[in-house]
Amino acid sequence: WFSVSFQDREALSERLVEASVSYNRPRGFVVLDQVHSVNVRLRGSSRLIRQLNPYQVSVQVELAQTQPGTVNVNLGPENVLMPDGLEVMSLEPNVIRVELDREVSQRLPVVPRLIGEPAAGSITDEPEVFPNQVLVTGPESLLAKVQSLSTRPLNLDGHALTFEETVAVVPPDPLIQIVQPSKVSVRVPLRQPGAGDGAEQARKQGP
Repeated sequence: WFSVSFQDREALSERLVEASVSYNRPRGFVVLDQVHSVNVRLRGSSRLIRQLNPYQVSVQVELAQTQPGTVNVNLGPENVLMPDGLEVMSLEPNVIRVELDREVSQRLPVVPRLIGEPAAGSITDEPEVFPNQVLVTGPESLLAKVQSLSTRPLNLDGHALTFEETVAVVPPDPLIQIVQPSKVSVRVPLRQPGAGDGAEQARKQGP
């Protein structure tokens, strides 16, 4: 019985695991279009293979490139983090294409996103945003295409008078991060039809 159980315990087995990929990137750079996972075939004793949790297996990519651009990275057993006693048989794919871009910081204006209709026929004047700019970081190529940022929807339904609300700023892309502030205060001026026009006319006529 002892020899049978020993043989069973030491019998080799294989398993295919989907492993997450992490990137050690150079300072000041960001990875575009990341490959998030690869398939790793592992071999080990039947006992270890049975006990293996897929989350114990990951692939780490070292990026030494210091210029923006695309590079092909070869993956091998040295890239795989896994429990002791297991052997890497193959990786699929074993070459991944990585694109690096410079990470830059920039201030961008914030434009509030208004939805719904104000109550009692009120008219919406130009909203005010405090602060009206926020600091973001992200890939240089992506930020070059972004002119402004939007807030989470601000619902006008049920509002008849001027109101103010704090809302989150929405990053336009997962690779663009809002540094500070992550929220802004939006003041939405509401007036009754003709109210603003009359005041303006009186101001022009003077005493």
